[in-house]
Amino acid sequence: MNRLTLAALVCGTLALASCSKNASETEAEATGAQAEELPIVRTGVVHAEDVPQLKSYTATIEAENLNNIAPASPNRIKTIAVEVGDRVHRGQKLVTLDSSNADQLRINLEQIEREYNRAVELLNIGAGTQQAVDQLKAQLDAARTQLSNVMENTVLVSPITGVVTARYYDPGDMTGGQPVLTVGQLSPQVKVMINVSENDLALVRRGMPVEVNFDAFPGETFKGTVARVYPTVDSATRTFRVEVSIANPGERILPGMFGRVEFQLGTQNNVVVPDRAVVKQTGSGNKYVYVLHGGDRVSYNRVELGRRIDDSYEVLSGVADGDTVVVSGQSRLADGVRVEVMK
Repeated sequence: MNRLTLAALVCGTLALASCSKNASETEAEATGAQAEELPIVRTGVVHAEDVPQLKSYTATIEAENLNNIAPASPNRIKTIAVEVGDRVHRGQKLVTLDSSNADQLRINLEQIEREYNRAVELLNIGAGTQQAVDQLKAQLDAARTQLSNVMENTVLVSPITGVVTARYYDPGDMTGGQPVLTVGQLSPQVKVMINVSENDLALVRRGMPVEVNFDAFPGETFKGTVARVYPTVDSATRTFRVEVSIANPGERILPGMFGRVEFQLGTQNNVVVPDRAVVKQTGSGNKYVYVLHGGDRVSYNRVELGRRIDDSYEVLSGVADGDTVVVSGQSRLADGVRVEVMK
């Protein structure tokens, strides 16, 4: 009897322990499930709207006209009267070159003039011939033309009113393949040369208004007009050259300035999402938006963004008109996760 009683007590103790363990595990599982709360998010419905298609291109300012000041033939420079940045006027003397050739031609011209005058006097008194006069007259005209050409090669003047944009020689140098100076015309307008992509070329037309901004004039916008669209494509960049003209009163805009040209290329009907809905993937430039499905589950949609519009983004792909997107609470989300939407 003692053995039977002991065995019954042992069995009862084991059964009680087993029941206690099962109750503890059940309670722990219930507690864990209760702790696993759904992420709470805020959402918003997005819609498509007509979005202005603004395209911005970087560019460098160029003078409306650029003149290279150089002699017709190599010569030694005596003086240069201007420096880079100086404003010059049309007809202003800029460079003086060696005049020894001109001096020799002037002496020769004076000699021919004397001979011609004597030939005319002899003809008048009947002691000369018309043929001699005509021959000397031809020599005189040729000598004058030659002297005039050499004089143009001795004193170089500016053909336009503008600014000296470059200087390549110093006094004493012998001129060669480069011009002595370069003068750029900065008024009444300057030009901007930009490279437009093939995709946008069909939307760019002559006379189209544009806006130009410069780092040198923050907060100030200049108006311009498309002056020319070049008909050939750059095979390396697959772009077309477009020339934009900008009025330049006061010659404030200078060649070499860096600018941004903005085109208005019509509108497109695209979805617009709040910037808070856009999530950037760490380690890449990819952008994503969480889209709500069935009221309690999200998908991780990669999106292609267009232009920024105040506190929103234009979305070119990845989100449809009427979708509900998550605008806050994305930190605990992943593709396919169930969520609780804050009312």
